[in-house]
Amino acid sequence: MAYPFHLAINVTDLDAARGFYGDLLGATEGRSTETWVDFDFFGHQLSLHLGAPFATKPTGKVGDHMVQMPHFGVVLPLETWREVAARLEQAGTEFVIPPTVRFEGEPGEQWTMFFCDPSGNPVELKGFADMGAVFAS
Repeated sequence: MAYPFHLAINVTDLDAARGFYGDLLGATEGRSTETWVDFDFFGHQLSLHLGAPFATKPTGKVGDHMVQMPHFGVVLPLETWREVAARLEQAGTEFVIPPTVRFEGEPGEQWTMFFCDPSGNPVELKGFADMGAVFAS
């Protein structure tokens, strides 16, 4: 059985975060106060608190790209991933890694996209046609 994770990070603007995570990514808003808001982030609890976002550096080599570390994200069924990718592209999102497939035809074949939220927090979304292949080697 899978259990949802809880992740709490800082953002600089709750209204911008609501627009990005709620309106654009489709997360459902939960509890909130003047200084934080919770989201159902694809079945996981994401808590966004006002404050300085964590420091990141482009030290993660992903194919030909250097991506910000640390970063967070979620693994989605490919159909959901494609729906989110289309919304992000339509909104003119600036991608670090645009929607693309990696390891095509290999174990662990996955679709990925990498971008930052309005506060600069790096986010990676992965899509799998076969969710049983997430840990394939």
